[in-house]
Amino acid sequence: MTRINLLPWRERQRKELQRQFVSIAGGAVILMGAIIFYVHLHMAALIDVQGARNDFLNKEIALVEEKIKEIKGLESEKQNLLTRMDVIQQLQTRRPEIVHLFDEFVRNVPEGVYLTGITQNATAIKITGVAQSNATVSTFMRKLDESEWLSNPRLEVIKANLNGRIRTSIFTLNVNQTVPLEEMTEEGA
Repeated sequence: MTRINLLPWRERQRKELQRQFVSIAGGAVILMGAIIFYVHLHMAALIDVQGARNDFLNKEIALVEEKIKEIKGLESEKQNLLTRMDVIQQLQTRRPEIVHLFDEFVRNVPEGVYLTGITQNATAIKITGVAQSNATVSTFMRKLDESEWLSNPRLEVIKANLNGRIRTSIFTLNVNQTVPLEEMTEEGA
């Protein structure tokens, strides 16, 4: 029988297989490195794009916040203007009341009473004056109570004042201003 030595062939085949394995493994490592590098570049690009989007959104948010501040400023200015308009409207509707008020004082102040001061706070009116006697103050209060535009007179202070031979009374009284029912319906109309 012939003897064939297969040892060098097997060793060559083993070396060939080992070389192929190393080549494949090296190729796989290089391919994996390339894939990882590509994924890294792709993710970095995505992060840059998202960063640009975030910067754009932050700029837009800042612009919108400025507009919101401007709108709030305009709303407060609008509210101030509406408040002023309401005050002006109230003054316009109450403008005839002061005329009626002074007309009532002219009609109701009896002879012997001199008014020295009138102070109004909303509908409360404080009247100070000098009278010849307590009876004239009482008459003045009765006339004020009968008035359509004034009600509930209350005497706060009355002092006797002796100036030589003449005796006078210094008084302070409070009265409320009212609007007659017929005037209220006219204002409503």
